[in-house]
Amino acid sequence: MSNRHLSRTIAMQSLYEWDFLGRPEERLEEIVSYNKTEFAPDFDDHGYIAETVKEVARRKDELDAIISQFAPDWPIDNMTVIDRNILRLGTFELKFNLAIPSKVAINEAIELGKTFGGDASGKFVNGVLGAIYKDIIANGKLKSVDAPKEEDEKK
Repeated sequence: MSNRHLSRTIAMQSLYEWDFLGRPEERLEEIVSYNKTEFAPDFDDHGYIAETVKEVARRKDELDAIISQFAPDWPIDNMTVIDRNILRLGTFELKFNLAIPSKVAINEAIELGKTFGGDASGKFVNGVLGAIYKDIIANGKLKSVDAPKEEDEKK
């Protein structure tokens, strides 16, 4: 498992636990610390997990609104806890983490869905994040990390 994939897995597990416990803000740091110690005690993620979980929690309402817009038949509260937190993490990386290429964010979220979700989770995550990505493209809001490189344009 790659380092960033391990980081995303621990971030997703921490978000799942936080959500399952009723989203207690005061326990977020403790949850992240426990999961890092439990699943990757000697792993240096350079702060990715804590920062990502903190930002996803801080932007939860905004992320939920985006997800709801692109999955109107699936109210956030009716989604499984795992699916909604994979979507929150994926949507955060897709829209707000400017260092992560959009396709990486989508593919990683799909893999988390396949690994931890139900039979249809990977397809569900792909459909929602794919729709968000198409909207990003249609509105000309690509992150600079997604912009075609000069050498790609010459091909």
